[in-house]
Amino acid sequence: MARVGLTPERLTRAGAELADEVGFDQVTVSALARRFDVKVASLYSHVKNSQDLRTRIALLALEELADRAADALAGRSGKDALTAFAHVYRDYAKEHPGRYAAARLRLDPETAAASAGVRHAAMMRAILRGYDLAEPDRTHAVRLLGSVFHGYVSLETAGGFDHSAPDPRESWVRILDSLDALLRNWPAS
Repeated sequence: MARVGLTPERLTRAGAELADEVGFDQVTVSALARRFDVKVASLYSHVKNSQDLRTRIALLALEELADRAADALAGRSGKDALTAFAHVYRDYAKEHPGRYAAARLRLDPETAAASAGVRHAAMMRAILRGYDLAEPDRTHAVRLLGSVFHGYVSLETAGGFDHSAPDPRESWVRILDSLDALLRNWPAS
């Protein structure tokens, strides 16, 4: 019988905490069982396997990010919305490195379509409406922004900017200013 109090939600949250502590790649059902001081078999009534656990953590991370982004975007448009959205991703990655990595997990199409990833895309497209981009330019801009945000955050959290001036925050602000200028003056297709 499973230990009282263990639920898929509790295990997912504990797995997300573990991911932040040791890295998302290190999260397994075995590692989670050790955390709860239970046998691995007792967790299988709540999660199918390590991949199921990792998918659940990814879905949790996407939901947390979407909720934070929605709160940050409320009442904002244009550059204010763009920078608020970007700061959410950067701050989340710094606060929750394992969960941020989980949010990058490749999901099967059905799971992805039902995830908060859809909300992320909708928010990004809503931000871009303020820049008056038509398709396919809006899709190109979504890909550009996602690539820049993720690339910068990944390099920064890996320590890539630790040994040189200026401060990475200064570069981040300049990058966001440059993205805003580019989006306002997007080249015609």
